[in-house]
Amino acid sequence: MARAALTLTGLALLHAGPAASWLPAVRRRLPGLAGVGRAGHVALTFDDGPDPRSTPLFLDELRRLGCRATFFLLGDMLRRHPELGRRIAAEGHETAVHGWAHRNALVTRPGRVTAEIARAADLVAAVTGAEPLWYRPPYGVLSAEALAAARRRGLRPVLWTAWGRDWTRTATPASVLAALAPGLRGGATVLLHDSDCTSAPGSWRAALGALPGLVARCADLGLQVGPLREHGVR
Repeated sequence: MARAALTLTGLALLHAGPAASWLPAVRRRLPGLAGVGRAGHVALTFDDGPDPRSTPLFLDELRRLGCRATFFLLGDMLRRHPELGRRIAAEGHETAVHGWAHRNALVTRPGRVTAEIARAADLVAAVTGAEPLWYRPPYGVLSAEALAAARRRGLRPVLWTAWGRDWTRTATPASVLAALAPGLRGGATVLLHDSDCTSAPGSWRAALGALPGLVARCADLGLQVGPLREHGVR
């Protein structure tokens, strides 16, 4: 199993606050953690599901577009909707771990993050029949405890290189595509959300509406779109 190698400098950068992964210094010093992959590929990833109100619509659209993706699942959501986890896997998508609940690891009591990562990973494996390979911490905040817990469970931490800012009340398909555009290149890992359980109500519609344009833009650039397992993360 591949391991993420973090320097003390890298950990300090990650402790800067939520979503610190967008900082150029983090991408430059830790490209593997940021999700930089092979030049001809874009990794499409979704956070916060599975959600019965929205995830099925994303699956339908991905099927129509002929694309597969990686879904970072919250354990508590998967516990409530295991049938959706099974559908995600059955349709050829990759399932990964986003924790049990959407908690900031830096303000969670010691031991809880470790237990919840293991619990979520065990549930993903039990529901989908496939051992998860990846862990993305909520808010992009990777604490020392979370890093150690992920390693013990055989999970590789990965963040993202481009995000759609699709969690806000004012997000639209056009704004999502505009936010992604500067980072949409070969090797990118794209972050979108297939659920609004931790964001503005209905915000997932912006990400869903942006999918055709995102896939078309990648095709124009000669880039394949797929899950992290095909991305060749450094």
